[in-house]
Amino acid sequence: MNSIGRIFRLNIFGESHGECVGILMDGIPPGIPIRVEDFTNDIQRRKPGTSGTTTRLEEDLPIIKSGVFNDFTSGAPILIEFQNSNKRSSVYSTVINQPRPGHSDFVAHKKFKGYNDYRGGGHFSGRLTLPIVAAGVVAKKIFSDLIIQTKILEIGGNENVDAALQNAIENQDSIGGIIECRVTGIPIGIGEPFFDSIESVLSHLIFSIPAVKGIEFGSGFSAAKMKGSEHNDVFINEEGTTKTNNSGGISGGLSNGNELVLRIAIKPTSSTPSQQESFNLQTSQMEKFKIEGRHDLCIALRVPV
Repeated sequence: MNSIGRIFRLNIFGESHGECVGILMDGIPPGIPIRVEDFTNDIQRRKPGTSGTTTRLEEDLPIIKSGVFNDFTSGAPILIEFQNSNKRSSVYSTVINQPRPGHSDFVAHKKFKGYNDYRGGGHFSGRLTLPIVAAGVVAKKIFSDLIIQTKILEIGGNENVDAALQNAIENQDSIGGIIECRVTGIPIGIGEPFFDSIESVLSHLIFSIPAVKGIEFGSGFSAAKMKGSEHNDVFINEEGTTKTNNSGGISGGLSNGNELVLRIAIKPTSSTPSQQESFNLQTSQMEKFKIEGRHDLCIALRVPV
């Protein structure tokens, strides 16, 4: 449900326009140095403010409520909260009767029998990725030997990010994108067959980002067009280094010591500046409407972190 993991366990809470969002982390070893300023860089990478991102600006200051004593983890669960201050909830009153296409409005209303907090998407909002970023900061401190690099490969089908973004602004419509992540320093043998393979666990985590619609490892979908002799990664030394890396650093669901490579597809933002139409549950008619509120024109710009 709202938790994941066994050894490093995360439990997420909050809503987009509620009092706060936050995360409870359990299984953190004692003695890991943690200060509030450690979160600054990654939180800034996630923050909006540049062209193509939402105008909703929050302080996003992590409030560490437990699990850290004298700037070191104590071994107890770590609870971190982020306050929600910059809210404009009234613009979402219409989604009760006219659910927005591409959003959780309709299914959440049905699942929770109308008791769900629909403001800004509520518990389904991308706002909930903020505490996930905070968990990543802690995780990277535990596994400090890993080198993690992420970058935007393209947005709107264009490798020229600036040109694609300008085109989206002129067309007043949202666009998606593709993000690549590369990780070096992973020991051989991480992962468990079958249901906890490294691909399975990473995919489970990555799809918790609401806008993710696809994932591939190594050569990914292009492997379907290759022959086995082309796709196989030939070993070139006793450490297990391979000549190619079509497997993306994974063999049999386990890390093989080569660079982990994955790419994810991010959908265009469902809330677009363009006029849309949707079924009105109150009038039982299809009606045109324009989504109000503050939204990213391209979510992919904030996803790499």
